[in-house]
Amino acid sequence: MATMAIGHEVGRLEGERTVAAGKSRSTSMAQRNRELFEQQRARRRGPTPEMFFTKHIDNSRIVKADDPQRKRDMRMFTVVMTTFFLLTMVYVWQHFSAINLGYQVEDTKAKVEQMREDNRQLRLIDAQLSEPGRIDHIAKQLGLDEPLPGQVVRQDATGNMAPVVAEARPAAVPLNVN
Repeated sequence: MATMAIGHEVGRLEGERTVAAGKSRSTSMAQRNRELFEQQRARRRGPTPEMFFTKHIDNSRIVKADDPQRKRDMRMFTVVMTTFFLLTMVYVWQHFSAINLGYQVEDTKAKVEQMREDNRQLRLIDAQLSEPGRIDHIAKQLGLDEPLPGQVVRQDATGNMAPVVAEARPAAVPLNVN
């Protein structure tokens, strides 16, 4: 390796030597030797030069052996984590369902309160419309008089009204004209 590094450096320095043709040969050789020595010393990592060898390792014949204990442990881990995940999802679903039901209860309460208010308003309108003084005033505007005794027939009256037998009359059936 070191000889290869020196060979590369010699080739590089020969290119530089042709550039410095005006220098003497002995001066250029001494300078080149100093430069090479400095480069080798910089590359050296210790008292001896390091040598590296490549070692090719063939792992193609290696087969992974089945480990039943590891398989069992991994199955158990998967079951535990799946159970934990499902329990967490059930808890989250339950929590969000409770929140949703709370919103539905509040919405239903608001609807019930609105219906109570509407019912109260309808009762007030009914009371206003069925006031006897108002009915008498409208009847007089329309030219109606108070009924004479005997003109009013009440359904629940048991006084002088005799029971009446119902009659059955045939109903008129309309003809379909096509």
